[in-house]
Amino acid sequence: MATPSLFTDPPHLEFRPTHSYCLDCRRILKVQKTHTRMVSTLHVGRFQATEVVLACPMCKCTYRSEQLGQLAPPGANFGYDVLVYAGQALWLRCRNEEEVVAELAQKNVRISPREVSLLANKFIVYLAIAHPRRIPQITAQMYGRGGYMCHLDATCEGRDPLLMSSIDSLSQIVLGNVKLPAEDEKHIVPFLQHIKETFGIPLALVHDMGRGILKAVAKVFPDVPDFICHFHFLRDIGKDLLAKPYDMIRSRLSAQQISSKLRYRAKQLKEQLEQHPDTMEALRASVEQHRPLPATALAELPVLNAYTLIRWALGGKAEGHGYGFPFDRPHLAFAGRIHRLHADLERLAQTQLRGQWQDNRPYFKALVDLKPVMKDGALWKAVAELQERIPVFERLRHALRIASASGPNGLNDEGCKTPIRTIEQRVTKFRAWLTRRKDYEQNPAAQNMIAQLDKYWKKVFADPITVQTPSGTMQIQPQRTNNILEQFFRRLKRVHRRRTGNGSSSRMLRTMLAQTPLVQNLQNPTYMKILFGENATLEEVFA
Repeated sequence: MATPSLFTDPPHLEFRPTHSYCLDCRRILKVQKTHTRMVSTLHVGRFQATEVVLACPMCKCTYRSEQLGQLAPPGANFGYDVLVYAGQALWLRCRNEEEVVAELAQKNVRISPREVSLLANKFIVYLAIAHPRRIPQITAQMYGRGGYMCHLDATCEGRDPLLMSSIDSLSQIVLGNVKLPAEDEKHIVPFLQHIKETFGIPLALVHDMGRGILKAVAKVFPDVPDFICHFHFLRDIGKDLLAKPYDMIRSRLSAQQISSKLRYRAKQLKEQLEQHPDTMEALRASVEQHRPLPATALAELPVLNAYTLIRWALGGKAEGHGYGFPFDRPHLAFAGRIHRLHADLERLAQTQLRGQWQDNRPYFKALVDLKPVMKDGALWKAVAELQERIPVFERLRHALRIASASGPNGLNDEGCKTPIRTIEQRVTKFRAWLTRRKDYEQNPAAQNMIAQLDKYWKKVFADPITVQTPSGTMQIQPQRTNNILEQFFRRLKRVHRRRTGNGSSSRMLRTMLAQTPLVQNLQNPTYMKILFGENATLEEVFA
């Protein structure tokens, strides 16, 4: 139910400048023009505002109403409070335009979805204007803690422009953002130079293993400690090691169209089961109450068995812990379940519950579906090769103590809180184990893994950084992952999916304002205190 309106009809209010004389030449101001428009705010509602603009006849200076300027932007029909409400609802509370329209209607503000979207973009523009004005205070806050740790990352969709952001992991403040046509050195360098000129030299940088970022960082910050994210490092090594056989498995499963065949078979079996609801109920009661199966249910048991096993096999495609490849390998799990399904069906096909082989038709039909894939030599050769390589990757994964298979955080995993020197010792032992293997000299994949480890060793294992602060000397350990930015980008895409129902972020990244990631700062109390300054609300900051 909507909040009762203060007025039955929109009131008419006149707004004049505070001063009636020119502040420069002290002459009496003359009316230059009057302008009337409808304005909607949360605390007043809808009203008709007539603004009287005065001008000095001598120096031509114009004066506008300060009071109206605090309520709404020049020429706008919605107040700053509505603008802030729409911006926070879309960007922070993940509401879509229709939901914001409904919420504002409860507050007696009539607005269209299109206007909500426009206000949300204006919200970003005002925030992008306010942010640079607080850079001296932001810099002072960061250096009061000893400096800043610059994390860099970019997100993109296909060939669309990249959105690159920089964030200080110590204060959790987004420092700057830019859209780039490509993630290469020539485009990244100007962004890093801007960060350097604006905030000074960071204590260290943390980023992924992209060649463009590595080259740009080396050029702009040649003497600054430079580290790569452990998660990205392990992921890239895992891809190099496992991608070839895994891609073959995926390709062969797709060529055999086994998923479609099994889904179709499961659909037919389900329709068969639905034709005998009484039998299914008898089967359920028999299992729950540990009673012998009724004779009437035996004929449908093969149908139920085949359906259940096929659904279990298809479930392998969703197996994983949310890390993505190479940590999760759902196509390998699917292939393994297909192999197990085939073995179980062959065994069951030899069993005749009522002495009639016709009862086992569901098994025979499913076996026919599986026959081509079971004879695919390239598939099972790739499975064997991948299973041989996985223990090597898992051993390094365990040594790095990150992206644990039993961890509940998925892509948000920050790694175990283990001292970095302990992790380095574990990886050193892994390196020695791998290079001592008898097959190492004939194993290019293992040799490539060792080459990657040696190349990035100093960028992976970071010593604590000693800094001077007003309260004394302290040590700061760089974060092991770049998840602070990865999480934000994933959240941004979730907001887009919820707003639009569209799983692709392509159009969003093309049309999004580059400074949109600054909204992340609005959840940071330290940043909000800096942004507000002497103001009490975000509306006052924007005004």
